[in-house]
Formats: sequence, structure tokens, C-alpha cells
Amino acid sequence: MRGVMGHGGGTSSCVVAALLIVALSACQRENSGPAPDGNEGAATASPSVVATFLARGTCSTRGRTVFHQVSCRSEKAAALVLSRYDGPQALGPLCPERTDFVLHISEHRPDSDENGDGSVPQGYACMRNLEAPHPGDPGGGGGPRTIVGDCVRPLRQGEVKETACDGTGAQAPRFKVTAAARSRAACPADTDLYVQLGGGAPVGCARRL
Repeated sequence: MRGVMGHGGGTSSCVVAALLIVALSACQRENSGPAPDGNEGAATASPSVVATFLARGTCSTRGRTVFHQVSCRSEKAAALVLSRYDGPQALGPLCPERTDFVLHISEHRPDSDENGDGSVPQGYACMRNLEAPHPGDPGGGGGPRTIVGDCVRPLRQGEVKETACDGTGAQAPRFKVTAAARSRAACPADTDLYVQLGGGAPVGCARRL
């Protein structure tokens, strides 16, 4: 889900929602792309998993609860680590655009780790599948972030959910994010819906399809 920041002027008939703001963190949890086991029907962020450090630029195997850092040339490699941060995701940086899914890593003490200190801290890794599908791509219908090129549909009052722009999702898209801006005033005049994106340009300017 994503928080709706209200409808624009335009021809939209839902202007009553113009002042609704829903916390992004409360909605983002339910739209983080496929779970690490490849279940694309999953709607929630992956649970905490046990993994080796998963340094940025390395690759991982794919499992349900255990992930191993491997060479990206390995036949077991399934996903690339775009970035890796310590601490809870809610308090850390946003994952890069086109992230397919997020691994929430539990603190643990493996037999060996990246820096040899005997422990892997709690954190999260922003992952991209080495092969399709890529739900984090613009219009892909998933991923932990809504970005320019994504499509959404109304879910409930003040909330929207990302869905595939090509109509292959369970629900047809209703709006498409065509631009990102620093404020609603900076969106194009024909904007029908404002969606929270986060980052330096946190307002998504969406048009009705």
C-alpha cells in the first residue's frame, strides 16, 4: 500500500480526499514485492532471516529463512545485493529504486562473517533478482518502493496499492505515477492523485488511466 496525499484539481471527482495523509511506513509494509522464496503472491515484507553479511555488490542464494552470500558467478546465485544497512528498515535509508525485495536480517553469530568480528548485526539488504521477474521495475507491480512509472489502484480511503501497469495483476491499475516532485504545488496541472514516495522528491504525481 501507499499513502494517498490527496487528489489534484483536474477532472477528478474525489476532491474530498485532498487533505488525507496516511503514514507511508504503515502502508509500505504490505507492498514489498515477492517473498524471498519466490512467492509472488506474498503481500507483506519478508520476515527476518538468517544470512551471512550480504555485502553490497555480492550475491545471495535463495531460501525461506537462510540466505548465503556467494559469488555472483555461482550457479547458486539468485539475487544481487544493491545495498546493505544496519538497524531496522524503518529508521534507515530507503532502498534504491528497482529493488525487487528486502531481506530483514536477524542479528546472529555465524561461524564466519564478513569482517571477522564473530557477529552479523540486525539490518536489511535491498535485493534485485538476477533474472526476471523484476517487480521493482517501473510498472512491475511490486518492490518496496513506489517510483515514477508505477501504477496504483485505490485500496481504501486514503490508501492505494501498487499493481502492474500491464493489467496482469489481480486488480486493474487506475492511476500511473508520471512524475516525482518536492511538493504538490510542483506537480503538473493535470495531476489527479498525489502519492507518497519518500526520498528527496517525496510526492508522486499520478494521472488517471
